Amino acid sequence: MAEAYKKVIATLCYVQKDGKTLMLVRNKKKDDMLKGWYSGLGGKCDKGEDPYNNVIREVRDEAGITIDPIYVANITFIGPGGENEWEVHLFRSNGFSGELNTDCNEGELVWIESSEILNINISDGDRVFLEHLNDDKFFFARIEYKDNKLVSHWIKFITL
Repeated sequence: MAEAYKKVIATLCYVQKDGKTLMLVRNKKKDDMLKGWYSGLGGKCDKGEDPYNNVIREVRDEAGITIDPIYVANITFIGPGGENEWEVHLFRSNGFSGELNTDCNEGELVWIESSEILNINISDGDRVFLEHLNDDKFFFARIEYKDNKLVSHWIKFITL
């Protein structure tokens, strides 16, 4: 009997304020396949949790702040770190409320000039979508890895 199809549902959020973007330097988890890389905040949805409430919870858990998320994209990732398929709901937030937590268990939180995000240590797949983070159009994307190397991608913008 074939193994049942499984997809990981997750969120990713980039908090922006005063021309800067809050990034997580992944440097605390022992077996993190993205150790040393910069990323947005977010994580896997819990059973029964929708992406909107997940991203609010994840950002609060990781950074101690409250956001008003803006839904940007739905991205399918194939194969990073194995053969898992990830459906990632991409958000951004223009500002936040609360006091930023400096002790995140995932890594170090740092503010990066938004104009410099494509010049820091991010994955090749993140480069595909980050240049469209502040576009006025929603998009779908597919980013495929093989042996941890980007092998293909596409983006489809949606006009409402």
